[in-house]
Amino acid sequence: MDNVLIIGAGAAGSVVAKKCAMNRDVFKKIHLASRRLESCKKVQKEAVSKIDISQVDADDVAATVTLIEKVKPDLVINMALPYQDLPIMDACLKAGVHYMDTANYEPRDEAKFTYKWQWPYNKPYKQAGLMAILGCGFDPGVTNVFCAYAQEKLYDEIHTIDIIDCNAGDHGKAFATNFNPEINLREVTQRGKYWKDGKWIEIDPLTIATMIDYPEVGPVKSYLIYHEEEESLVKHIKGLKQIRFWMTFSDNYIKHLDVLSNVGMTRIDPVKYKGVDVIPMEFLKHLLPAPSSLAESYTGKTSIGVVFTGLKDGKKKKYIIWNVCDHAETFKEVGAQAVSYTTGVPPVVGAMMMFKGIWKGKGVYNVEQMPPEPFLEELAKQGLPWHVKEIKKKDQEDLFKVKT
Repeated sequence: MDNVLIIGAGAAGSVVAKKCAMNRDVFKKIHLASRRLESCKKVQKEAVSKIDISQVDADDVAATVTLIEKVKPDLVINMALPYQDLPIMDACLKAGVHYMDTANYEPRDEAKFTYKWQWPYNKPYKQAGLMAILGCGFDPGVTNVFCAYAQEKLYDEIHTIDIIDCNAGDHGKAFATNFNPEINLREVTQRGKYWKDGKWIEIDPLTIATMIDYPEVGPVKSYLIYHEEEESLVKHIKGLKQIRFWMTFSDNYIKHLDVLSNVGMTRIDPVKYKGVDVIPMEFLKHLLPAPSSLAESYTGKTSIGVVFTGLKDGKKKKYIIWNVCDHAETFKEVGAQAVSYTTGVPPVVGAMMMFKGIWKGKGVYNVEQMPPEPFLEELAKQGLPWHVKEIKKKDQEDLFKVKT
């Protein structure tokens, strides 16, 4: 296996293509496709080695199958929008090629994060002798692998998981999102949710917050939201009693979000404007800065990790596993900000694991079901070093105080 097709040439997709081009010992053939050929041409020009490009509408299964049959890849890495996961999975199934993505499927008309649409592909993929890896970005993705590593190396039982995500960077804009604005705003404005004692508990959006001490950043106010990796980790982490996901948002971001929500600009249902159906969220997306445009002036760091509690040899243990990524450094390397970089590097590493036969199987898998150590070793080599540290309750006192 040495031939990869990347679908999607946005901020994160461009990182995938450029990092593959830096690893020609693994990726002998690289093909990048997108709805906008101009985006592909830009990446092609900036890549350090040769990549081929094509135009494709990923919503069109037949067109994607035709492209796959032309390129003959061993793996399709889906870096398109979550709306397009199912059409691309269908195309891979029809064309007989392995599949990987970084975020779960979402229907356009409902802001709903769930694997219920993708997990049923397990049987047909298995019957076809194909492998599909779901959620191989950072969160979901690397955070799942951190959990698999903790389960394998640090704990006999993991009782609680808190996934913590901080972007302490500054892009200098009054308001902008760090990845696709439409997907970002849908994620933040939906109801929050966490899992405890065998059941899911929903809350109103952004109603639970606390200070979390992020490595190399310090204490930052963080909000409890729902994120898709919780759904798969509940299935695969033994002895789990609670899992939560926390993300930082500045007061300025919250202020703008409140105003936009209050005036209806975050709606995803169509409204009539001069006789034409317009979806406010999609229109807003076109008004906001493209995430790729933020990279050049971005300063600061991202700090993303997982805080665990559980038992090892009968003793209570608390650990944190994390990565810190610098916006300025990622721009120097691939011309991207750190949020795009942390999303784009993991699928490259996941593809390496598949191409080398380290990750293998037939059917649909989440990344925590795969061997974690080889992935984490390669992840560090590819620019995302990770760290593990035993902590005391006082190290994350505010986080541990939150009773949900």
